[in-house]
Amino acid sequence: MPHLVVNGRDVELTCTPATSLLAALRDELGDTTVKAACGSGECGTCTVLMGDVPVLACCTLVGLVDAEVRTAAGLADVTREPRGAFADAAAFQCGFCTPGQVVAGHAVLARGVTTRDQVACLLSGVLCRCTGSVPIVDVVAALAARPAAR
Repeated sequence: MPHLVVNGRDVELTCTPATSLLAALRDELGDTTVKAACGSGECGTCTVLMGDVPVLACCTLVGLVDAEVRTAAGLADVTREPRGAFADAAAFQCGFCTPGQVVAGHAVLARGVTTRDQVACLLSGVLCRCTGSVPIVDVVAALAARPAAR
């Protein structure tokens, strides 16, 4: 049985190591902040952190997880400000991709990027079909440009 640390909690899974991290998080642990969308790594909606690295949960096998996994649910306390900024700027419509966007945005901010181009490049793997990427990139770039973010 695979053993993982998810959002600070040690968990034993009943799935096989060949199960996708997406399936394990949603089906076994009930974390519905990890969204199931394309299932092939094309949209980034299922983005989670493995250690400090954003990964696509739909393409990551449980047996290959080698660091703590943090989902949007596990990052809720540290992403309160970015989530508020997303809402204030109306940077989303349906909200389906928002957890993946927030996780990816958190990783971008943690890297200490300072330019809009850098933000746009780092967020390019998480698609928003409703608003497109412009408002999302704008929000994360504005947060990254603040002196407190550096």
